[in-house]
Amino acid sequence: MLLFLTLLIAGIALIAIGVAVDGMLYLMSIGVLLLIVDLLYLATRSIWRSTRRPAR
Repeated sequence: MLLFLTLLIAGIALIAIGVAVDGMLYLMSIGVLLLIVDLLYLATRSIWRSTRRPAR
């Protein structure tokens, strides 16, 4: 969960810096990519947890 929060905060911060500073479009792009990676991490974590439950 700490990794999720770290990626989320870093992505939002990079997007904010990229929007605020003119000519820093690459920072905004990196921020968007970090948010996508964050969502993929959350999805794989939820899938991983759902498959490890024992059958009754």
